[in-house]
Amino acid sequence: MKKFLFDLFPLLLFFVAYRFADIQTATAVAVIAAVLQILWMRARRQPIEMMQWLTLGIIVVFGGATLWLNEPAFIKWKPTALYWLFAAALLGARLIRGQNLLKKLLGEKVSMPDHAWDKMNASWVLFFLAAGALNLYVAFSGHFSEEQWVTFKVFGLMILMLVFVVIQSVWLGRHMQEGAASDGKGAANDENY
Repeated sequence: MKKFLFDLFPLLLFFVAYRFADIQTATAVAVIAAVLQILWMRARRQPIEMMQWLTLGIIVVFGGATLWLNEPAFIKWKPTALYWLFAAALLGARLIRGQNLLKKLLGEKVSMPDHAWDKMNASWVLFFLAAGALNLYVAFSGHFSEEQWVTFKVFGLMILMLVFVVIQSVWLGRHMQEGAASDGKGAANDENY
């Protein structure tokens, strides 16, 4: 939980800064907070995950463009770029290299059949693509104000992610039992030899 809140720190500061100022100030605060967050972790010699580096890169690039060009469209693209980058990584690793990144990351902790890993990978790809598209709709369709987009970015996308994780957890539990049952059969068969 502590790590989750630490990771949300720049996003929450973005929201608070927007409430008291404007999108430019909020973007500057988010960029500075993200950089300070990584520097803090480095100073404490904590491991920095690849996802944290990618998130930092995306916020610096899109936030920097927003600040430099005084164009909020760039920061509005940031969640979509990040989600679509994750989708491309999951899909690309599977199609190009034949690797399932989720299995590689979680395989030591979770035992499932390969077909379940492939379904889980595909569902995350679809989620990231859909969340990115939904962000673009809220940001640029003209049906929502900038303030509504900021609220959606901070809370709407987070709630969608949490709901999806809960659904994935239930699904994962079902398939973990299936994986354990098939592992048990394999072990029983090995003892007969």
